[in-house]
Amino acid sequence: MVTVVGAAVLEADEQTGAAVGARDKDARDREFSEYMQARQPSLLRTAYLLTGDQHTAEDLVQTALAKLYLSWDKVQRHEAVDGYVRRILVNEHNSLWRRAWKKRETTASELPDRPADPDAPSATHDAELWAFVQTLPRKQRAAIVLRYYEELSEAETAEILGVSVGTVKSQTSRALSAMRARVGEIAHLSPQEER
Repeated sequence: MVTVVGAAVLEADEQTGAAVGARDKDARDREFSEYMQARQPSLLRTAYLLTGDQHTAEDLVQTALAKLYLSWDKVQRHEAVDGYVRRILVNEHNSLWRRAWKKRETTASELPDRPADPDAPSATHDAELWAFVQTLPRKQRAAIVLRYYEELSEAETAEILGVSVGTVKSQTSRALSAMRARVGEIAHLSPQEER
């Protein structure tokens, strides 16, 4: 008789535990879905700036969110989730560069138009600036995107990239110097030289 009662109690405990586990999983999934819906557009913009390609950026965000979901319960401080997922984005992007098939070449049927006045900011000018950012080495590009697009501090950028603050400063400085030199080269070209 004791065995039957003990088995019934164990079975009831398992059912109760399963119900509690299902509620916890539903709450966890709801919490993750809310985070994902709120942050996905921003993460997609960051990924696009890192990759320079919409499709690659979408894949990168999908991979980062999948990895975040798998470790959602392990994230101790939910206020640090943004930094954690940005770190995943950067690491995944870096791993793409290590693959032999990854190429930076793209084809276009038409040459892009140049703005009439290079001193006046325009959408074309911004596009050219971000096109040049895409030519920077990946570490410099990541530092520029995180510092100036995401508006993170040097310390936050260093934490996400897994480097020292000094490395962030030097990578950012080198990237800005290269960009200034490139803008200077373009400004000194005559209209015939541009074509």
